[in-house]
Amino acid sequence: MATIKVTQTGSPIRRTKDQRATLVGLGLNKMHRTRELEDTPEVRGMIRKVQHMVKVEG
Repeated sequence: MATIKVTQTGSPIRRTKDQRATLVGLGLNKMHRTRELEDTPEVRGMIRKVQHMVKVEG
């Protein structure tokens, strides 16, 4: 299965609880942390929710 690399670039400070929880669900709870995740519709939806705080590399 294809993977995508997601890096957190924005701070979760002063964000809503659901956006913070989404970052934790992606494995990104600290700045500049990177995870390789499977490219599924569920992961894409989570990324879309916090797209202003992450960078995606295909």
